[in-house]
Amino acid sequence: MSTLAPRVVVVSRRSELDELLARHGTRGAAAYFLKQRGRDLDEVTARHEALRQALTEVGAAVPADWRRGHVERTDLPRFLFAPEDRVIAVGQDGLVANVAKYLDGQPVIGVDPEPGRNAGVLVRYPASAVGGLLRSRPRTLERTMVVARLDDGQELYGLNEIYIGHAGHQSARYVITAPDGSRERQSSSGLIVGTGTGATGWCASIARDRAAAPPLPGPADPALSWFVREAWPSPATGVQQVSGLLTAAQELELTSESERLVVFADGLESDALELSWGQRVTVTIADRRLHLA
Repeated sequence: MSTLAPRVVVVSRRSELDELLARHGTRGAAAYFLKQRGRDLDEVTARHEALRQALTEVGAAVPADWRRGHVERTDLPRFLFAPEDRVIAVGQDGLVANVAKYLDGQPVIGVDPEPGRNAGVLVRYPASAVGGLLRSRPRTLERTMVVARLDDGQELYGLNEIYIGHAGHQSARYVITAPDGSRERQSSSGLIVGTGTGATGWCASIARDRAAAPPLPGPADPALSWFVREAWPSPATGVQQVSGLLTAAQELELTSESERLVVFADGLESDALELSWGQRVTVTIADRRLHLA
């Protein structure tokens, strides 16, 4: 039995001000850049301070004898989470999705540094609530996840959706095998497979433009929706298998007929798998869930 104190891992991303200063060097140059675009440095600075204040408050809420860790969004692919970690994501809803793919059952507390500005679907708490949440270990909500597995054993998990296609979202050529076993050669700008959590984002925008779109699942439903983007009809490529639902034990398969297609999850394109010509990827409901406080 482990005698180690619990570890709290805080996940954040650089603020827009941090990004501007990294790019332009000084506040004056950043202010000029923003002014040319009809924006004001004061607003960006206020958001930066709100994030910094939330991180400070979260840090102060962690018991003094507990272990601590901090990781930025860009470093998530290289960070090793331990099974007993408690994770706190401080930022927008998308940050919870970014960290979820690297977890396996660890509970996540989503903290909104700017209540009223973010949707607050996944970052459901203010920083002031963290101390009580850490002490009480509240019951978590399970969210369905999606997983893509390559035929060489590589795999990638997502909370919102998985994208398969050309890295530049140009035409990708492949053979798709639907859950009913029907196959079709296609050329499109990519395939999206989303969960109920992601049904308010990318999948929702696609479904709004599809008269025959399947009903989107709820966040905890054991189902995924899938959509082919801009399938191109030609003598060699079809447009019949362009949307549907995946339920438990069903899978969607894609065999690449292009070089270097990519598979990434939740918009994190820097952590992508690559598909070479003839390689297969299978997408199914994941065998793990996000545990959201």
